[in-house]
Amino acid sequence: MSDEIKVQAQQPAPDFTLPAVGDGDVVKNGQVHLADLKGRSVVLYFYPKDDTPGCTKEACSFRDANHLMQQKGIVVLGISTDGVESHKKFAEKYGLPFTLLSDTDTTVSQLYGVYGEKNLYGRKFMGVSRATFLIDQEGVVRKIWPRVKPDAHAQEVLTVAEALNL
Repeated sequence: MSDEIKVQAQQPAPDFTLPAVGDGDVVKNGQVHLADLKGRSVVLYFYPKDDTPGCTKEACSFRDANHLMQQKGIVVLGISTDGVESHKKFAEKYGLPFTLLSDTDTTVSQLYGVYGEKNLYGRKFMGVSRATFLIDQEGVVRKIWPRVKPDAHAQEVLTVAEALNL
């Protein structure tokens, strides 16, 4: 995988609109438009695949921290290249209370620089890296985690968001 995260901290987060699975006021007509979330802090986390061990750990970490994130007004958005139906099953199976976005054509993953060649046990393939972007109320990226350890990642994000008063 190239270590080419294209988005840098202190830059505006690239805008996008993607199909979404989830309830709440962030989903409009089955989609989320990032620009519509100005005025709110956003945790945008990219993950490789629904219902795989690491991705499930990470999603459940965000699920377990979601109440605290909501209290602080932080919107959590998970993005993978899986389709809407896969996201629905994943969210229902694990009780995920936040929005999942479908980037099936990898446009947004490429825009953020998290899509590229990966190497697993000597096998090369194209895929999404596990990375998280913390975006402030003005739409500016404040912190990037380019390599995420899924287990306690949500708590780490929450700690940084609190330190930045987001």
